[in-house]
Amino acid sequence: MNIHGLQKMTLLDFPGRVACTVFLGGCDLRCPFCHNAELIDGTAEPVMDENELLAFLEKRKGLLEGVAFTGGEPTLRRDLPDLLRKIKSMGYPIKLDTNGMHPDRLKAMLDEGLLDYVAMDIKAGPENYAHTCGLEKIDLKPIDESIRLLMNAGIDYEFRTTVVDELHTVRDFEAIAGWIAGAKAYYLQAFTDRDTVVYENFHAPTRECMETYAAVVRKTVQNTALRGI
Repeated sequence: MNIHGLQKMTLLDFPGRVACTVFLGGCDLRCPFCHNAELIDGTAEPVMDENELLAFLEKRKGLLEGVAFTGGEPTLRRDLPDLLRKIKSMGYPIKLDTNGMHPDRLKAMLDEGLLDYVAMDIKAGPENYAHTCGLEKIDLKPIDESIRLLMNAGIDYEFRTTVVDELHTVRDFEAIAGWIAGAKAYYLQAFTDRDTVVYENFHAPTRECMETYAAVVRKTVQNTALRGI
């Protein structure tokens, strides 16, 4: 497997652990606010292969406490479970970031005990989902299935939304509140512009607006918080 990016150490990506973050190319969504736009179509040049990654992890035993996988969308990679098995055999806990579009693959990894923490993006309320993902239409059944799967998986997980002033309204968060009612944790993170974001006219909501959105969801998800602001 080709690896398209590696952050060698982070205190942010895997809650409670010193970890590294592995970036994989390819995604089935086209979110116009994506920070990793160069990974969406999988054409970004790889920085290493999986053997080099495993060698890096072998050297970092005792220093790193976990490995986080993000993208792109990692579950698109059919060979991901095999790589996770190798990393688990080294004693590393694993976190997965996912858009929830492939619940069958997520379930297989959960059933095998390959994942210790999952962060799933909730892009918007159902009515606004396709637009927020940069698509004309989207089947939300996989999203719903992934939500239910994580809420009953018996592992640590979180749902999260990157909030863009031009894309989200309070109606999104009223809908999300009902969608993930009773979830273990939900985070709202304000959009931050970067050079890698293709669309240039997006902005972060005000903190007051973010607090309003969080209060809406907190009625059904007690552990709702703002992140990064």
